[in-house]
Amino acid sequence: MAKGLELKDVRLSLAGIVLFDLSANIAPGDVLTVMGPSGSGKSSLLAYIAGFLDRDFQAAGEMILDGIDVTNLPAEQRRIGLLFQDPMLFPHLSVLGNLLFGVPPNLADRRDRAQSALTEVGLDGFGTRDPATLSGGQKARVALMRLLLSDPCAVLLDEPFSKLDASLKDEIRALVFTRLKARGLPSLLVTHDEADAKAAGGRVIRI
Repeated sequence: MAKGLELKDVRLSLAGIVLFDLSANIAPGDVLTVMGPSGSGKSSLLAYIAGFLDRDFQAAGEMILDGIDVTNLPAEQRRIGLLFQDPMLFPHLSVLGNLLFGVPPNLADRRDRAQSALTEVGLDGFGTRDPATLSGGQKARVALMRLLLSDPCAVLLDEPFSKLDASLKDEIRALVFTRLKARGLPSLLVTHDEADAKAAGGRVIRI
């Protein structure tokens, strides 16, 4: 079975106007970067792949993940993780609670996995903290580990570094791309920042 994420003739249109038409193969551990100006359809591409594209758009094409056609599967069955501009941590849960949300409920060692994830990104002892008390970089670390704990087969990144302080961007970029590569996850990054594309280190498509 072929591993990785394959996009086959993926085309998005809005009001009868074709925004883009692309095909690509993303191998395990690789990052494909899609760049383009605002309104070019970058985020809508991710929405189509993830399974929640707005009905105003018309879409065609197939997504093959690890040899399985996921094009018509509901979003929750695709096993595709997302990182957004905002960490989107749940304010009513502790830091550890946010991580536990990502761990499949059938695992007996859920708490141990979540604790280990905190240690892995230098946040040991932060489990009881309110997410509102974290810095931007700490929130980004928690969001990344929550994603990885959910055991995705592919990852989509929607300008996840755009709201970080300039002093943090290089550090968080390195953390994200190192972890994705280590886990062999095919990843698709959309951005308008050339520095993001350089840090990702893979193929770049401009739309």
